[in-house]
Amino acid sequence: MAGDGEAPLLERKPRVYFDGCPGCAVERRKAENSGVPYWQFFHIWIVILVSCLPISLLFPFIYFMIRDLHIAKRVEDIGFYAGFVGASYMLGRALTSTCWGMVADRIGRKPVIIIGVFATLVFNTLFGLSLHYWMAIATRFLLGSLNGLLGPIRAYAVEICRTEHQAIGLSLVSTSWAIGLIIGPAIGGYLAQPTEKYPNVFPVNSIFGRFPYFLPCLCVSILCLIILISCIWLPETLHNHQQETKDDQTSEYLTSHLSDSEESVKQHTSSTTKRGLFKNWLLMSSIILFCLTSFDDMAYTEIFSLWAESDKKYGGLSFTSEDVGEVLAITGASILLYQTFIYPQIVKVLGPVNASRVAAILSMVLLFTYPHMTHLSGLWLSIVVNIASVLKNNLVVTIVTCSFILQNNSVPQDQRATANGLATTLMSFFKAFAPAGAGIVFSWAQKRQHASFFPGDQMVFFLLDIVVLVEFIWTLKPFLAVPAQF
Repeated sequence: MAGDGEAPLLERKPRVYFDGCPGCAVERRKAENSGVPYWQFFHIWIVILVSCLPISLLFPFIYFMIRDLHIAKRVEDIGFYAGFVGASYMLGRALTSTCWGMVADRIGRKPVIIIGVFATLVFNTLFGLSLHYWMAIATRFLLGSLNGLLGPIRAYAVEICRTEHQAIGLSLVSTSWAIGLIIGPAIGGYLAQPTEKYPNVFPVNSIFGRFPYFLPCLCVSILCLIILISCIWLPETLHNHQQETKDDQTSEYLTSHLSDSEESVKQHTSSTTKRGLFKNWLLMSSIILFCLTSFDDMAYTEIFSLWAESDKKYGGLSFTSEDVGEVLAITGASILLYQTFIYPQIVKVLGPVNASRVAAILSMVLLFTYPHMTHLSGLWLSIVVNIASVLKNNLVVTIVTCSFILQNNSVPQDQRATANGLATTLMSFFKAFAPAGAGIVFSWAQKRQHASFFPGDQMVFFLLDIVVLVEFIWTLKPFLAVPAQF
């Protein structure tokens, strides 16, 4: 229809790269190499792993740590105090994550990642040296406050690869957490209280006798030191163009960059780019789903450890820290396999929204079976608990990863780190309340073993089911806004 002298409407302008810009260097590498950036993905994966390990490390021995600190006057009160230790980390992260995202959008992703790994190294070590409850709370709070890499590194995972590989990049967050569930509980469960478990190797009068939970924290901190050194070779992805660049060159570059890297986002965010993130309902609705699922995940993990280690006369399973570590390790291995081989196929068939709905329904059904496991024993108990833990955590991971996909397709590149930081902030508030609330509810439930309405731990899992029901409702219209490509 156009005249002979008119240029084709979809003709693309030539790509322009700026010398000295790290973001342009990454874009050039992506243009020249269409393959999957395996080395960069591995680096992202290992950085996320060390940021997750201090969280999962705590679960197998938190019950015994609170007991040894002599804070709780009664056994039933241990869950109350344990919940605030977990909450302090999430509260610190909630207060600072958005700021770290804004810093990453201003000065770059790499500096924020390095600061986060360094903070993990320092305060995780100090946590292992805690002899008082207030020190445990303070070190966990500072660790959460200064480790602001989780939001920026999700943006980094999208920017380091081509558009067709972004789903793999985002799934690294979940797979790293899966490996953290394998390594963290194993380290915490087998290395805590080493003078009691391995007296021939660790004498009672050694530093590990005075600080019985220092050895697992020290192992994680050594890994952090290695990763911190490796961050020297981490490429920056944020664009940093010289101010004297001509306006027409800048316009030409942005046109090319958006058409290649942000094609799927541009259609749905052009009207919201210049507005605040809180007015972008595509983003905010997916963040709310993420927060609800994270609350469910954190509350369940806190309750599972306390419930499994409590005595059977209180409705628990009478597990040891090694037993809990084994269950969580098996669960982590299953998440890694699930995220790698099964989840991509499920999302390909159902899409992120329908996959989330199915996962929420199955999770509700599964939670009703937990209180009855206390009547099992021996091998059957071990098998049933492991299967239930594997299923529950994989269902949670399904919804979390789907929300990641929706979030990062709801904003343009120049808002991505801030958006992910905002998501981490709001999620952390939910996760800060989750362990404290779960610990309080757990302690309350153990005191009502003979109640007529959901006695004992049945009430705990009933309330968890209510949370999952809210998750399911949020995946329905009109609550969840979905980008058009989904």
